[in-house]
Amino acid sequence: MVSEKDCIFCKIVRAEIPCSKIYEDNEFLAFLDIRPINKGHTLVVPKLHCKNLLDFPKAEETDLIEFIKKVANAVVKATKADGFNLGMNNGRASGQVIPHAHFHIIPRFSDDGLRHWPNREYEKGEIDKVQKKIVSFL
Repeated sequence: MVSEKDCIFCKIVRAEIPCSKIYEDNEFLAFLDIRPINKGHTLVVPKLHCKNLLDFPKAEETDLIEFIKKVANAVVKATKADGFNLGMNNGRASGQVIPHAHFHIIPRFSDDGLRHWPNREYEKGEIDKVQKKIVSFL
């Protein structure tokens, strides 16, 4: 577990590490990803250290969505993108490298060559079993 003291995003929030800041308010910070998928790829991080979406405070959820919408709108306009992906990796298996909740706003272009996730199919009757198992944890 990475502590706030050692977390790279917490260091960016505290201005101990520089970033290309896009926007911030009292709760969140948006800055350009240093390894963008497309130019304009922006990260949104809560200023409060939390490891992923499941650890994110409920009280800030509405503010987060409004913040992301504001920044995504600016990213799309500035890059003249045809759309954008909003993504978040939760846990190492999903590709989360930094254990501090963060969202990716990735401008997308019709000709950017990026591929979408592959689709898979359920075996006969498998979808019902998976659905029941998930529902049992709610």
